[in-house]
Amino acid sequence: MERAKMAEESLETAAEHERILREIESTDTACIGPTLRSVYDGEEHGRFMEKLETRIRNHDREIEKMCNFHYQGFVDSITELLKVRGEAQKLKNQVTDTNRKLQHEGKELVIAMEELKQCRLQQRNISATVDKLMLCLPVLEMYSKLRDQMKTKRHYPALKTLEHLEHTYLPQVSHYRFCKVMVDNIPKLREEIKDVSMSDLKDFLESIRKHSDKIGETAMKQAQQQRNLDNIVLQQPRIGSKRKSKKDVYTIFDAEVESTSPKSEQDSGILDVEDEEDDEEVPGAQDLVDFSPVYRCLHIYSVLGARETFENYYRKQRRKQARLVLQPPSNMHETLDGYRKYFNQIVGFFVVEDHILHTTQGLVNRAYIDELWEMALSKTIAALRTHSSYCSDPNLVLDLKNLIVLFADTLQVYGFPVNQLFDMLLEIRDQYSETLLKKWAGVFRNILDSDNYSPIPVTSEETYKKVVGQFPFQDIELEKQPFPKKFPFSEFVPKVYNQIKEFIYACLKFSEDLHLSSTEVDDMIRKSTNLLLTRTLSNSLQNVIKRKNIGLTELVQIIINTTHLEKSCKYLEEFITNITNVLPETVHTTKLYGTTTFKDARHAAEEEIYTNLNQKIDQFLQLADYDWMTGDLDNKASDYLVDLIAFLRSTFAVFTHLPVSDSSSILPFKWLYKLAIPPTMEECSSFSTSSPASAVT
Repeated sequence: MERAKMAEESLETAAEHERILREIESTDTACIGPTLRSVYDGEEHGRFMEKLETRIRNHDREIEKMCNFHYQGFVDSITELLKVRGEAQKLKNQVTDTNRKLQHEGKELVIAMEELKQCRLQQRNISATVDKLMLCLPVLEMYSKLRDQMKTKRHYPALKTLEHLEHTYLPQVSHYRFCKVMVDNIPKLREEIKDVSMSDLKDFLESIRKHSDKIGETAMKQAQQQRNLDNIVLQQPRIGSKRKSKKDVYTIFDAEVESTSPKSEQDSGILDVEDEEDDEEVPGAQDLVDFSPVYRCLHIYSVLGARETFENYYRKQRRKQARLVLQPPSNMHETLDGYRKYFNQIVGFFVVEDHILHTTQGLVNRAYIDELWEMALSKTIAALRTHSSYCSDPNLVLDLKNLIVLFADTLQVYGFPVNQLFDMLLEIRDQYSETLLKKWAGVFRNILDSDNYSPIPVTSEETYKKVVGQFPFQDIELEKQPFPKKFPFSEFVPKVYNQIKEFIYACLKFSEDLHLSSTEVDDMIRKSTNLLLTRTLSNSLQNVIKRKNIGLTELVQIIINTTHLEKSCKYLEEFITNITNVLPETVHTTKLYGTTTFKDARHAAEEEIYTNLNQKIDQFLQLADYDWMTGDLDNKASDYLVDLIAFLRSTFAVFTHLPVSDSSSILPFKWLYKLAIPPTMEECSSFSTSSPASAVT
């Protein structure tokens, strides 16, 4: 039985091995893995190997037969086998590496499994901890947020966070010890927020005190730009206008007196400097200041119930700063920059206060602002009266006036009343007139000292027109004369005339932007011009006439010059009328007193001629030794009389250019009567029909 059984098993095994061999032979190489696994799973591994070897030998013999029959095919097959052997070696190496990695990874997996076990345990512990922390985490987050807000100086949000933390989150976890510590720190945090916000406010007050001049400068630049824009709109040409505008008159006049103007090149520094920046974009005055410290501190004190304390502190500190700002420097009057800095600080102060008034609710009120402004106005006006009195330069006074006008216009934009400033400018106007008179006294003195007191010679038509263009003179006979020819007056006549017009122009410049009517401007210019004529020019002429070394020729020329200046007074009246647009027929229009001034100067020159001529005659008679007691009474004149007449003939030659008038034609008669030499009837007849010089000669 056992043998039969073994035989049967052997047959089954042989059949199985045969099947496997066939499967190996017929199956693709990549798919023989499962077939080989079935061999190794069985117990007849050795017998299978024997059959496999037998099969291989059979195949080898078949291959050998085939190779013998197909030798070239054999060679190719060997070559392929060699290639397969290389690939098989690579496959073996890959299998080896894969096995090694698998073993290594398996170790890490075991270790990971151990770690996972530990993590599972920790996860349970953490889950229990998280459940507890979820109650405390919002409190911690709010506290962290509070500290961050404190660190970044966001004090008002920090105060809100503190209130939320105290009333909402801390009551939920009050049994924890750290929460009790937070509760104890809340009052300290409030005080810290309060102190830090007050410190920021102090820094803000110190900053705006230091930079108030920059704020004011910016505000005044804005006002200047707006005023320039308004002027451009107003100066647009009007259709159908019959009168020349002031700007046209200025342009014509500047062309006339360009060569003789005593003005400096920088008449009005403020306007000139500011005009250079008209095209630039100027930021708002409020854009230069960060007001957030004020707002934060106000909100914080309001939340803490101490708003009144904050308001009192703020107003007290700003009053102190106002007093410092309103204290002018001792040398402010020396330069325009001193006044400009002083005004900039004041404007900067009130720009800040006006912004605070309109952006806060009750921190400052209108009554408080008005009180500060009244104090500032009184102190500013007092300071300007004091320091402006030291100004002796009319250009500086004019620049100061322009600066005060800009200062007033700037503050008026912010709603502050500035009428008192314009009233004070009327006081400065009188001072400006005085400084102009002093300046023009020097101008007239230089003109009179540098004049040669000789008629102006002209050699060409161009020169003639130039002189006529400077002084209104018309003489048909002189125009008909050929060149070269002479004007009857000397050079100081057109120069003095142009300087009078220049003085009028300077007076008009001060009246600009003062909100005065045309009648008031006209009255101011005429009064100032009268002072110039009756006081300044009159004194200058009197000083020249009374000069010790002045000769008869100069005195005669002064008489001629004053005669022509007297005739030009009507042209000065027309000039004032053109620039003020006030007709001379208007009621209360002041008249010019130039006629009287020039007449008085001419009479003084005539008197000086009388005096000098008498002195010369006395000197002439004292130098010669005459026999005053001669007894020879023949028809021959005395020697002293003959010499005297010859002396008078040579002296009267200088009177040739005197104009024919009643006052000048009786000059020789006055001299002869003063010499106790009554003229004869023939001489009287001759004097009545001819000029004095020709009558004597």
